Amino acid sequence: MIEPSTIARPYAEAVFGLADGAGKLTEWSGMLAALAQVAADERVRVQIGNPSFSSAQTAGLFVSILTGKLSGEAENFVRVLADNHRVELLPEIRTQFEALKNEREGVVEAEVTSAFELDQAQLAGLVAKLEQHTGRKVKTSVSVDKALIGGVKIVMGDKVIDGSVRAQLATLEHALKA
Repeated sequence: MIEPSTIARPYAEAVFGLADGAGKLTEWSGMLAALAQVAADERVRVQIGNPSFSSAQTAGLFVSILTGKLSGEAENFVRVLADNHRVELLPEIRTQFEALKNEREGVVEAEVTSAFELDQAQLAGLVAKLEQHTGRKVKTSVSVDKALIGGVKIVMGDKVIDGSVRAQLATLEHALKA
């Protein structure tokens, strides 16, 4: 079975090419975010999963929900997706588009998980160190996980920096057992 990411890739690359050529990466990013949110809504998923619901009705549903928020090109994109029964891929298309956009803009995304809330100064210092380390602009999403006990865990793509107390305790436990 083909992975959804494989099917979504050509659509994401096509939209990226269109947006990049027109200098509208930010605009398309916002439209794809809205489309992905609609596609992820359970009520919409039930409706588009109905076999008696035509591709024209599917496209019309998305366009009507997002009236005034989509460009003509974005509406055409929705119609193409609906005709090919691919609207359910919009969240994955958006994810891949954002990765291409970040690559173009020299941005790397970092998921920061902290044992406690980080204030603005702490987050700014962490971002500055990550930017110095990567040589790229860093865009963060921050969450709190008390199970870390203390410290932070950072995930940037396939790289993980685990500076949490929990990880240090696990390393110590492993060393003592050896």
